[in-house]
Amino acid sequence: MGLKEKIKSNEKLKKLVLWMLMPKNQARPRLWVKWFVNPLKHKKGRGSLVRRRTRMDVMPFNQFVLGKDSTIEDFATVNNGVGDVIIGERTRIGIGNVLIGPVTIGDDVMFAQNVVLSGLNHGYEDVNVPPSLQKVETKPIIVEDEVWIGANAVVTAGVTIGKHSIVAAGCVVVKDVPPYSIVGGNPGRLLKQYNHETKTWERVKK
Repeated sequence: MGLKEKIKSNEKLKKLVLWMLMPKNQARPRLWVKWFVNPLKHKKGRGSLVRRRTRMDVMPFNQFVLGKDSTIEDFATVNNGVGDVIIGERTRIGIGNVLIGPVTIGDDVMFAQNVVLSGLNHGYEDVNVPPSLQKVETKPIIVEDEVWIGANAVVTAGVTIGKHSIVAAGCVVVKDVPPYSIVGGNPGRLLKQYNHETKTWERVKK
């Protein structure tokens, strides 16, 4: 059994390690973790940039990867506390975005302002316990290459957005999006798909 598994299997040891890594009731790492551990653990590609006003709630026990020539803009929040956050190359995470893992984002992706992706859901089944104290559930979000997501869109846990698809501004994506598609609305619905034979974007009949 490895060290990580030993810590996970011992509740007292797990609590101690978590207290050492982050303050109680906080999602962000302690300064010593941010300054001395994360730079050794996490991977940032050549030419990548995390703006100064970005909130990086990244912990060493899960992955954070930022591919080369990618940017995370100001006022964004990135949290890998319950799942990896992996961002590809030449991708831009826009102003005020929120990424809560597990999230995997491909290459050449554009996120506009205030986009939210959360692979995390809180339990609520037990009405005698506040949702904040119930067990969390995670389902990976996957955003494939060349996707463009408009401002104020929300992508929910477990969703895959296919290659070269577009998510309209304000859309709430609750199910998978096929490649080469345009979705919009709340809940998101398929509006157009690219026809490779005619080389045109065609409206989807209702």
